Amino acid sequence: MNDMDIKKLSTEGRNPETTDLDEMSPLEIVSVMNQEDQKVPAAIKPELPKIAAAVEKIAASFKQGGRLFYVGAGTSGRLGVLDAAECVPTFGTDPELVQGLIAGGGKAMTLAVEGAEDDVELGGNDLKERQLSNKDVVVGIAASGRTPYVVGALDYAKSVGADTIALSCNQNSVISQHADTKIEVVVGPEVLSGSTRLKSGTAQKMVLNMLSTAAMVRVGKTYGNLMVDVKPTNKKLVQRSINIIVEVTGVSSDLAETTLKAANYSVKDAIVMISNKMDQAAAEQKLAESGGFVRQAIK
Repeated sequence: MNDMDIKKLSTEGRNPETTDLDEMSPLEIVSVMNQEDQKVPAAIKPELPKIAAAVEKIAASFKQGGRLFYVGAGTSGRLGVLDAAECVPTFGTDPELVQGLIAGGGKAMTLAVEGAEDDVELGGNDLKERQLSNKDVVVGIAASGRTPYVVGALDYAKSVGADTIALSCNQNSVISQHADTKIEVVVGPEVLSGSTRLKSGTAQKMVLNMLSTAAMVRVGKTYGNLMVDVKPTNKKLVQRSINIIVEVTGVSSDLAETTLKAANYSVKDAIVMISNKMDQAAAEQKLAESGGFVRQAIK
């Protein structure tokens, strides 16, 4: 890793469109940023088959009781932590199911932890503390594709038989060589040279959105495009839950709300209770038989 010339990385290059960035007006700056951001979806498109393959691995892991770990440093690590945290309210998952590990630990979310990302052993140790097993999947995230912390995590994951996925923004990246599945979204030089929280960060966020959302769909966390496993932890989410029940079953808002309460605020249970005219215990049994898929449970 140390013998790679960092100047050769596309994420470290100078963008010819922004060499006079400091002389631009605010409108010119945001316009060129917008122009560059439009390149991100196009850069992701060729990687869609690999992203889909990664989704299948993650879903298969969930079905056998495995977990998903995102591992990264700096912006990459923070994005992994963010995506993991959002799975809990969106899909009603246990916080242990999807976990984000960042070099340097929790304090690294807001402050740089010197040397943490350069520690190869730290990546493996962080996974070891979480008792990584061969049922789990580890996604190593690094815009440069060469972060030692991520390499160490991927190598440890392989040593215990876990599936490994590398997400980077450079071709032929180092972390790709340490993973079973490689996703390389090459977005080119940043508007601000080397600031990979920009296009690279956007690309990583978009791919992580795909990985978690598609995997959750594959294990029955949605009905159509409705988040039927949402946790109604505030007034907005309670109303969303009621609206989802109404949308699926066609009952009144009042009945939807009453049933939601009777179902201990489980949207899935409420839908099956109404659709099949059964109590919560029977609804839970029906969902268990369908593997958690509402569509099958109400047929």
